[in-house]
Amino acid sequence: MTLPLRLSTLLVLLTICHTTWAAPAAVDPPDGYRLFADNCAACHGSDGQGGVGVPLALPSFLSAVDDEYLRKTIRHGRAGRIMPAFKRFSDAEVDAIVAHIRSLSKAPPAKLSSERIVGDRQHGQQLFAQHCSACHGENGEGGHGTGVTMSRPRNLPILAPALNNPGFLASAKDSMIKQTLMQGRAGTPMVSFVKKGLSEKDINDIVVHVRSFEDRAPPASATLLETETPVILRESPYSVEQTVEKVKTAISGVNMRLIRVMPLEEGYVKEGAESKKGVIVYACDFGFLNKALNVDPRVGLFLPCRITILQTKGKVLVMSVNPKRLSAIFNNSELNHLCEEMTKIYTAIIEEATL
Repeated sequence: MTLPLRLSTLLVLLTICHTTWAAPAAVDPPDGYRLFADNCAACHGSDGQGGVGVPLALPSFLSAVDDEYLRKTIRHGRAGRIMPAFKRFSDAEVDAIVAHIRSLSKAPPAKLSSERIVGDRQHGQQLFAQHCSACHGENGEGGHGTGVTMSRPRNLPILAPALNNPGFLASAKDSMIKQTLMQGRAGTPMVSFVKKGLSEKDINDIVVHVRSFEDRAPPASATLLETETPVILRESPYSVEQTVEKVKTAISGVNMRLIRVMPLEEGYVKEGAESKKGVIVYACDFGFLNKALNVDPRVGLFLPCRITILQTKGKVLVMSVNPKRLSAIFNNSELNHLCEEMTKIYTAIIEEATL
């Protein structure tokens, strides 16, 4: 039997609509393990046992913080303190990372009050100076270095975190700070202040002092360098060969030691076939290098000094990495003055060679 024209047309349209407007395929939820491995494990350890970053798997840590603290820490990071702010993650991705961190221990999350603690700030400041500043810094700026062994005292298993930091203050509730002071943190140098003889009132006073950091401008330890370009670049009026010689002379003029001169293509083409249009000049101030490595071993990515001379499109260019740009990427405020100094030296060498 033949269907009426209108009815058959309607069936065709319904079929098309069903095909075109079908519900979208289900999207797999974010993989917290993979996100942690890709973004967190390098500092906190693949198993959360710590390294450059604090150990996250400690039951004494996970039982003292709630999920909100973990979420806000991921979002805000710790300006100038290695831990970056992960603003690019979706809420679902942040939740997946938090869930993975929770899986590192059977410790249940803390149930924390959002109420502000009341106390005597001046008394808290005195107690902070007496009991906290040796590890956390006189102004709460945190321990020095990146947290790896060579950049912190070897008798400390971890680097004391910065309490006077916008990221910490935005993430930590007063009740969390108080609970940490009262219970300590097993597995770290942080001991219970109750066992040290402080009363609950004393601890409240310290919490009020720490919270008062919010009323002041962020300290230098929470400051990042800003720069417009990742590369210091100048054009040379000389040939590649002449420019190389001028770079070598400029290097000696800033009391750096020439290490080597090599073709840019060395190792990429057959030996002897390298182009003479690209050259790298290596130099170093070994005293400065040692000082910088002790602040943050990652400076090995741009030290010793490397000046590249390259002829391209009829121009001879002289360039180097901009250390100020890398300081901001490393998120370590202790590198700021060193990177500013290094940027001035690199610029002086390049400008002297291209005069």
